Amino acid sequence: MAQDAMTNSKALAPAEGLQGFVADWSSDQRAFKKVPWGKAMMWIFLLSDTFVFASFLISYMTVRMSTTVPWPNVSEIFSLTIAGQQVPMLLIAIMTFILISSSGTMAMAVKFGYEKNKKMCAILLAVTALCGVIFVGLQAFEWTKLIMEGVRPWGNPMGAAQFGSNFFMITGFHGFHVSVGVIFLIITAVKVWRGDLDHERPGFLTGRKGNYEMVEIMGLYWHFVDLVWVFIFAFFYLW
Repeated sequence: MAQDAMTNSKALAPAEGLQGFVADWSSDQRAFKKVPWGKAMMWIFLLSDTFVFASFLISYMTVRMSTTVPWPNVSEIFSLTIAGQQVPMLLIAIMTFILISSSGTMAMAVKFGYEKNKKMCAILLAVTALCGVIFVGLQAFEWTKLIMEGVRPWGNPMGAAQFGSNFFMITGFHGFHVSVGVIFLIITAVKVWRGDLDHERPGFLTGRKGNYEMVEIMGLYWHFVDLVWVFIFAFFYLW
């Protein structure tokens, strides 16, 4: 009996070296233990989306460095005229401020969610969604302004033709992500306000009873969208 117990303990002992590392991760004993499946899937999605945005930005930088036609002066293109004076990058600065501020309201929503303060959580989710709506609205105004000035995905009267295709592709893809985030933020805010997360009411985007992890998962997505905009702002608007 004792010999059988020793044999079983040796069989159950973790392997060492690379074999042990692979066995440990593949058996889910350390990496994702006690991690909700929704959060793990969101991290995987964000990782894949990172590669997409990185490909767009790398393509943009490659095109910009290889083009022989002068690149447009972004300070002039994205300026606003106020009281007869042109203010460079004012619109982009306002958009960036709004989107970065929304990360703060989103973080506070997650905090109040885990404190089970559903009223404040829902209000802050709604404020975050409102910031997203304002951002998308300003982006639509920016697109309209450039289209009226003759910028197209296939051409640009102010310099390199590739400017239009890169601008509409990168900002459009990011704006789509913000729009999707706004829709899900509104749905989550309504569910929090009604108490669906407290009672585990069946439906779309409902987590475990009394657990506000769905709010945190939305926070991961929203912070990712904000972080991507920081890179777009740095590489496209400031370069």
